[in-house]
This record gives sequence, structure tokens and C-alpha cells, in this order.
Amino acid sequence: MKLPGHDAIARQADEHLLSRRVKLPTKVVDRPFLQVGKRLALALLVLVATAFIVYADHDGYNDTSDGGVDLLDAFYYATVTLSTTGYGDITPVSDAARLTNIFVITPLRVLFLIILVGTTLEVLTERTREEWRQNRWRSALRDHTIVVGFGTKGRSAIQTVCVTGLKAEQVVVVDPSVKAIDAATAEGFAGVIGDATRSEVLRRAEVQRARQIIIATQRDDTAVLVTLTARQLNKGAKIVAAVREEENAPLLKQSGADSVITSASAAGRLLGLSVLSPAAGMVMEDLIQQGTGLDLVERPAVKAEVGKSPRETADLVVSVVRGHRVLGYDDPAVGTIQPTDRLITIVRASPGAQVAPDIRPLPRA
Repeated sequence: MKLPGHDAIARQADEHLLSRRVKLPTKVVDRPFLQVGKRLALALLVLVATAFIVYADHDGYNDTSDGGVDLLDAFYYATVTLSTTGYGDITPVSDAARLTNIFVITPLRVLFLIILVGTTLEVLTERTREEWRQNRWRSALRDHTIVVGFGTKGRSAIQTVCVTGLKAEQVVVVDPSVKAIDAATAEGFAGVIGDATRSEVLRRAEVQRARQIIIATQRDDTAVLVTLTARQLNKGAKIVAAVREEENAPLLKQSGADSVITSASAAGRLLGLSVLSPAAGMVMEDLIQQGTGLDLVERPAVKAEVGKSPRETADLVVSVVRGHRVLGYDDPAVGTIQPTDRLITIVRASPGAQVAPDIRPLPRA
């Protein structure tokens, strides 16, 4: 069943005719059309220069039709000569004209061919190289992170997961906007242009081999459809989705999301907390900004902490993750820390330092 807004997004992707494209990070170079335009302009310049060289010595040429060579005949001769057609109806007859053909026009002919053939070869080489890069990228892509939507939420999510040491090569951005994908590739991420509610688009992002999927779309109904599609293609990936309205969070859970962040409600609660206590609001904002000040992280319990209560650890433990339950530090059910527990702690962030692979920052609102 299609939800409202799905057809509009699908039409947008079709209009761009880019839903089948994968863009990998590349060095900033001229656009292909600009490169071809420059080469054509240079070829025309060579053609015009050759024509005027011939016209400057038009008395040294013979036209079999009327004997004389005017400006039009000079351009005609330059065209058939540079293109190596050579009909023979206009020929150099004087020694000066023949020397000019040997030492000037022949090098210009070679230059003209290099420009045209070079453009063709460069286009073919670039296409082959891009296909080879994409095939190599696909074969090497494993356990990566897919981010659907490269808006404010998507960018912030990528910044957070990259703090853990995740490389840019392991992040794939999916977005129907060409500008958004261009921005993503400029930052070093691979991009897939298209509507993520379509299975074929997510398959181009290798969703079946992804470890985690972050859904940060602009619309809640789109987030639901993307979650359903992603869960169908990958049963084991961790899916985290953001919604604007809290009433849509249960629907995201039913669709297969492991965690749902309500952005509007979270922002509203932070605003309310800041009104009641500006200092408390500052602390909360500090906690949700990864890599600065204080950070919330999830880590495994170490051997020295096993058998102790959460309050007896060196770090400030706020919750204990035991199985599928998240228990507060003061919950009687916690008792003492067990070897399989994971601890949610508040730690002092070290600017520029990467978090250990087994320590995970908590999802942000």
C-alpha cells in the first residue's frame, strides 16, 4: 500500500533520470560537457587559423572550378584538409603554399585530430574507469552504513558514527536530490541518487550487506516505506529511523525499525528543559554533541567492574543494558554488574580522539 507523498517522490526521481546512478567521491574536475566544449572551441580555433593562413596566400592555390581562392574557399580547404578528406579540388601550386602546408598546416592537422580523437578516448576511458571503480567498490563493500537522507539529520548522524572510527568509504548516502548527493560525495561519501522506497535503489547501495541503516528522511510516511523496504531486503541490519511526530513512532517500530528517534518531541523537551533550567539545558545539549565536552557512550563491562554495583565503577554509569532490557543505575533488578552487561556511561570527550570500536555513542535526536 502506498502512503501519501510516495508518488511525488517517485516522480521527482524519474524526472531527474538519475535514480540508476551511483556516484563515488572524485577529485574536482571540469564537467564533461565543459571539457568537450573547451576542446570543440580549440578545434574551431585551429580551423579558423588554418583558413586565414590559406587565405593569406590564396594566390598560391588553384581551384579547379574557377581558378581563384576566396575566403569561403579557404575555409572549405581548411575543413577538408584538417579532416583528412582531401578532395583535391583546391591544391597548393606555389612553393610558398606548399612549404606552408608542410610546416604549418600539417602540424595543425595533427593537432586537430589529437583534439577530436583525444576527446573521444578520454570520454571512453573515463566511462570505463568509472565502471571499474564502481565494480571494485561494490565487491569491497561489506558491513557498511547506509544513510537515507542527507539533510541536517542525516549529516549529524554521519558525523556521530564517524567519531567511532567508521571510515568515509564505509558510508553510503541515498537521496533523491542530485545536489544532496553532490554534497555527500564532496565530503568523501559514496552516493546513490534515487528514491529509497524502491528496492532497486537500495540494492545499488548494497543494502543486503549493510550493518546499519540510518533513515533521516523529511517525511514520516517516507520513513515508514523506506524502513519496510530495507527490512525486507536485510533482516539482520540495525535500522534507526527519525520521525517528526511521536504518534508515528509505533508504526516505524512495526515496520522493522530497531530504534526510533522523535525529532520534534526531542527538540520540544529540550526547549522546555532549557526554560525550566538553562544550566540543565546546556548540559543536555553538551551530551548530544558528540566529541565535545561530555559524551554518552555504550561500552562492554570490563573484568574489574564485574560483581560491583554501577555506583562503584570509575565511570559515571547511568544505565545497564542486560539482554534486551535497559535498566537504570538504581534499578534493584541490576544488582551487580555481570560479564555480559553493557554500560551506558557519561565520559569526558577527548577532542580529536577516536572512540574504540566496541564503544558506541548513543543515537542522537
